[in-house]
Amino acid sequence: MKLIRYGVPGKEKTGVIINDIKYDTSAFGEDYNELFFENDGLNRLQQFLKDNADNLPEVSDNERLGSPVARPSKIVCIGLNYKDHAEETNAPLPKEPIIFFKSTTSLVGPNDNIIIPKNSVKTDWEVELAIVIGKKASYVDEADAMGYVAGYCLHNDVSEREFQLERNGTWDKGKGCDTFAPVGPFLATSDELSDVHNLRLWLTVNGETMQDGTTANLIFDVPYLVSYISQFMTLLPGDIISTGTPAGVGLGMKPPVYLKPGDVVELGIDGLGTARQVVEAYVKN
Repeated sequence: MKLIRYGVPGKEKTGVIINDIKYDTSAFGEDYNELFFENDGLNRLQQFLKDNADNLPEVSDNERLGSPVARPSKIVCIGLNYKDHAEETNAPLPKEPIIFFKSTTSLVGPNDNIIIPKNSVKTDWEVELAIVIGKKASYVDEADAMGYVAGYCLHNDVSEREFQLERNGTWDKGKGCDTFAPVGPFLATSDELSDVHNLRLWLTVNGETMQDGTTANLIFDVPYLVSYISQFMTLLPGDIISTGTPAGVGLGMKPPVYLKPGDVVELGIDGLGTARQVVEAYVKN
């Protein structure tokens, strides 16, 4: 299945994509959130679709798409998980996964604008494969880890490099700004992808290709990450794990290149759709 959420920010309705047509599933009566995944929501939704195949309203392509997962308990991210990205940033290859967090308030839809934070001059892009957790995971064995995955999404791990790297503290300050986690357009359940470790992922800025990689080059793969993270924290249903980005970020260029108002970022992953974000300056409300 391909799950979507659409409509006004904060008031999204649920839906699915079937044969490239969007359908409303509001009659199912649940948002795609922690309780949905925890209570066998994917199987129940699949049965609902079978029972109501002829009664699902179509959703206009003009509707805004939100994050396909309602606000999760946490967004866990992995740093330097592609060899070429570590090399371009002059960082040593990690001996074990580097973990940081994005705030849940950074979560937005796949085509929502990226807002450059106040006082930022180094806002950057990162196309990433995101994992969505399907059931509570604590001290999971790597051999069992894929059974805890509900599906996958496209994610742009937008990053403010000065906040991240030049200010005292953790990376989190440069990762959790508003609009810094555009996710979607949809959540693809695990059965939608034949091999999650062989997907092309790419990103362009103003039509120029910046990133063009493959998940085959992940240093730490999906089951390893789910198992590893679960040794340090309980992953809850609906939680998002973003798995890292390949080479081609602005920070790695000589000289570095960063986003500016008016730039257009487009990105995609095989089987997980595409997204488009326009960059705008912060304006005090």
